[in-house]
Amino acid sequence: MPYLFTGNDRHTLGVEIELQLVDAETLALTNSIQPFLESVPEHWQPFFKPEFMQSYCEINTAVCESVKDVERDLTAKLQWANDEAARMGLRLLWSGAHPFSRWEEQHISPGDRYAWLMETMQYVARRLVVFGLHVHVGVDSGDKAIQMCDRLLRHLPTLLALSANSPMWCGRDTGMESYRSKIMEALPTAGLPPMLRNWSEYVWLIDHLAETGFIQSIREIWWDVRPHASFGTVEIRIMDQPLCMRHLLGLVALTQSLVAGISEDIDKGAYLYDSHPMIAKQNKWHAARWGMDASFVDFDTMSAVPARQVARRLIERCRIHAERLGCLEELGYLDDILRNGTGADRQRRVLRESGQMGDVVRYLLEQSSGSGTAEPVDERSLQS
Repeated sequence: MPYLFTGNDRHTLGVEIELQLVDAETLALTNSIQPFLESVPEHWQPFFKPEFMQSYCEINTAVCESVKDVERDLTAKLQWANDEAARMGLRLLWSGAHPFSRWEEQHISPGDRYAWLMETMQYVARRLVVFGLHVHVGVDSGDKAIQMCDRLLRHLPTLLALSANSPMWCGRDTGMESYRSKIMEALPTAGLPPMLRNWSEYVWLIDHLAETGFIQSIREIWWDVRPHASFGTVEIRIMDQPLCMRHLLGLVALTQSLVAGISEDIDKGAYLYDSHPMIAKQNKWHAARWGMDASFVDFDTMSAVPARQVARRLIERCRIHAERLGCLEELGYLDDILRNGTGADRQRRVLRESGQMGDVVRYLLEQSSGSGTAEPVDERSLQS
């Protein structure tokens, strides 16, 4: 299957959010995506999509030039979606996993592709009731997209730690900050990407996997970061669905700025520092387990340093690119996570105070209404 990379001359953005459909009364996941999709206005139908389970609602932006464009795009769609969900007795929940609904109770979406996934992967696929944030950033060539995946390897754990928002699973506190990332890693083509030399090697690998029946199409490559030929982007997929619009915009700003900075380094011919895959894997595990309280191995010094220190350094490094891209304000939204904790920290705080998973869901719904106003998270609600 030939892949022609459609290069972008700008670092355009495309954002995909995976939201949970929950019953407004019981607060449990509900298999309601089909009637919800039937009500989507015609001009937005390409941007609202089903996923593997019928309790998912995926909402995509159009191609955006800036983070502010992403906010405007999602705000309009979410205002309609929240109103329509309420009319149907539903709510849209932002989190990497539902705190108490069980995966066994979720229904597979119709379609040949989903049937093939279920037949091929059995209970590994059956447990995929987790929700992520995917960010596409435009790059100008396939070879650069491959180099980008390689150079992003060291930064993926930081993005995971900042976005961590899935500590609860099937009514239990998992002890993880991002249990979603562990569920995803059970898939045979998920997790950190392999080291590849160029676009040609990537095309050969995808062709080989398809010809030998391991995958049906490129859509079965679920790496934490992957190139996307037809969009001309590198797609960062490691992040949990965050707590609120403000956190989402901060993560998108960091992702776009990071890609812009690495792209500039590649253009200058800057030396590629060694990012040993095992160290990246170690850091990813620590990010999933402890989030912002993790200890990461610094790739330059090989010393253990606090994740918050790594994140602050990365944000500071990206400031010059964020200013040029017009998203410096949104990059600053991440300070709320560094100061007040991740979505996972806040979920766990609510559970510790009330002891009720339902209160965790209510808190998530309060914080993640998706209004698009990007108001600060009200910390007082965590201590009430």
